[in-house]
Amino acid sequence: MSELIAGWPLLSVITFMPAAGALLILLSRASQRGDNPGYDNGVKLLTLLITVGTFIVSLVAFGGFDQNAEGFQLQESIPWAFGMSYAMGVDQLAMSLVMLTTFLMPICILASWHIEKQVASYMVLFLVLETLMIGVFCAQDIVLFYFFFEGGLIPMFILIGVWGGERRVYAAFKFFLYTLLGSLLMLVAIVAMIVMARNAGIENPSNIPALTEFAASGGFSPGIQIWLWLAFFASFAVKMPMWPVHTWLPDAHVEAPTAASVVLAAILLKMGGYGFLRFSLPMFPDASHFFTPMVFALSVIAIVYASLVAFRQLDMKKLIAYSSVAHMGFVTMGIFAGNEQGIQGAIFQMLSHGIISGALFLCVGVVYDRMHTREIAFYGGLVHRMPVYAAIFLLFTMGNVGLPGTSGFPGEILTMVGAFQINAWVAAGAALGVIFSAAYALTLYRKVAFGVIENPKLDGILDLDAREWVTFVPLVIATLVMGLAPSYVLDFTSVSAQAIASAFAGAAP
Repeated sequence: MSELIAGWPLLSVITFMPAAGALLILLSRASQRGDNPGYDNGVKLLTLLITVGTFIVSLVAFGGFDQNAEGFQLQESIPWAFGMSYAMGVDQLAMSLVMLTTFLMPICILASWHIEKQVASYMVLFLVLETLMIGVFCAQDIVLFYFFFEGGLIPMFILIGVWGGERRVYAAFKFFLYTLLGSLLMLVAIVAMIVMARNAGIENPSNIPALTEFAASGGFSPGIQIWLWLAFFASFAVKMPMWPVHTWLPDAHVEAPTAASVVLAAILLKMGGYGFLRFSLPMFPDASHFFTPMVFALSVIAIVYASLVAFRQLDMKKLIAYSSVAHMGFVTMGIFAGNEQGIQGAIFQMLSHGIISGALFLCVGVVYDRMHTREIAFYGGLVHRMPVYAAIFLLFTMGNVGLPGTSGFPGEILTMVGAFQINAWVAAGAALGVIFSAAYALTLYRKVAFGVIENPKLDGILDLDAREWVTFVPLVIATLVMGLAPSYVLDFTSVSAQAIASAFAGAAP
């Protein structure tokens, strides 16, 4: 199949197909005056078809991808200016995250079917956001990467600020300012790297593979690496988010509409982990070794602290938000273990968390759409009125806990195995967090699903409808397949994991 697609700009099609759809909606909206429910439904259907089409094209690209080949594939490059270029390409790490993004976006659109306020604008923002997220993982030029990386702030900022809850403006500005300020330091570092590479005679000084080779040849001295690593860390730590720069995340999740919460947890947070794997370890390996103890400490604190805070939450969304902070602690722990097991576990955990956290936010959205409250105390006994919902909610709760047989288990165990090889105490601290996660997740499920229905407002609550079935079935399948047959993912990502671990080990003190 690779011969059939050779020469086709598949990555550009995948990246800009949603943006083209957004432009089409904007052009059609210009002729609309006043409320038009028929037009709004047509926009929803068109957006769904565009996101499904993007997923299909990504499957074609996946089919032409050689999982055993090292380096970037499906490459495209058009010279731009000042030695920079429009360069696209993916390796196993990037391809897996592109697939996660295109897989989840149609589900997000289905989950947004109830939106009635400024429907066209809402759908346009989601399509633009999809283009920017895919661009982050496909960009092979560091300036292009930064454009996509920062550009994603704008549609998410608007989605939270316009379609969010009562404190949406506060949450939107907090999200925007935290992530923007962190990324400004990264921009300074990017400029410095390009200047150093240009002065060293590198032909394409902003090309990511060229910069990686330049770094591997000692282009960045250990002293320079320290400052560059800190600048990139400021951006990626906020984006994940790591403790203690995590405080924007619970507010953003609580106020964001359901589908925006899914995208935020499932994809946007993964950009931080992707950044560590793409830049920090291979380009600044000496600095990564130097700061590994600090990252281990922050990761264990995040796992334990966020789990304890989650246990005390009264709002379902905020509980799941703190759960995301804890799970991202496993990701950073695995990444900076620097060995193949840790990195494989971190990648798997990012993909699994994308599925499970997105599904949990959708579970909250189901009952919120019916009852218009996320307060845990409001519910109870839902298994009697919503047995299908209760079963699906249980599956994703078990996945969140890391139950063997679900996708939550392989990533957590691999990150702890990787960390144990470096520091047994770090792995022990993470294992303590696993116990705490079972406490808060199972407590949430018990309070919401089990017991008797004491709130009379729940007497008429209905189980999942056909649209919600279609929304959850792909997530259920993905959770079980990844849990029961993790080798499908691990075999695919092994080449990238080995390359990153090798670059990190080559600088071992």
